Amino acid sequence: MLIHHGTDRPATLDHRLAYSLAFIAGALNTAGFYSLGFFSANMTGNVSTGADRIALGDLFSGTVYLLLPVAFILGATLATITVELGLRRGIARIFALSILSEAMLLLVLAVVDLLDHSRGIVLVIGLSALMGFQNAVVTRISNWRVRTTHISGMSTDIGIGIGLLITMLTRGERPAGRAGHVERLRLHGVTVLAFCVGGILGVIAYKVLGALLLFVAAGLLALVALPSVFRRQIPAVPPAGHL
Repeated sequence: MLIHHGTDRPATLDHRLAYSLAFIAGALNTAGFYSLGFFSANMTGNVSTGADRIALGDLFSGTVYLLLPVAFILGATLATITVELGLRRGIARIFALSILSEAMLLLVLAVVDLLDHSRGIVLVIGLSALMGFQNAVVTRISNWRVRTTHISGMSTDIGIGIGLLITMLTRGERPAGRAGHVERLRLHGVTVLAFCVGGILGVIAYKVLGALLLFVAAGLLALVALPSVFRRQIPAVPPAGHL
């Protein structure tokens, strides 16, 4: 699931990646909001809320909200640098190692939350950085087909896909020409649904487990990454210019 990448990547792997990592992202996003009052993956909402708070004179709260997209961008930047350097050096496991690194960093945040829950700002900024990190890794390995935290974009893609299918049906185009659009709709739908279900279960789990939920999420990320990390036969990594 975290080895093959680019245009030759099977659609089944994208589906598995979408529902597993979007589920975890959704759980962390809503659990963070339930616990701390901030969405770690909702960059549109964070920027809008930050601007609103600053306009109303609440500079501290507004600044915190605006720091979240900054952290998200920095996480995505770090992930991109990590993946690109790994690919250029022929490290075929670089995507799996990146997700495993995310799991380890999430463990650090879990320890921080367990020892001192009052450090909520540090925790939510750290979670936003990890969401950006994960989203960049998934976007890169799927050749921009999957974004596990970018539900606004996925929802837009679903609307575009439905519109294209309706247009094709009204024009009487053959089913073969619609297959690609149907597959993309399924992929986007799976991603949004997994994020939603993860969000529901994330709040329920946080009520029961508290900070231990972060340890569980880190464990799930590790389970996603480890099979690819320890895979024996690894396909050759193509030159960076051909990705």
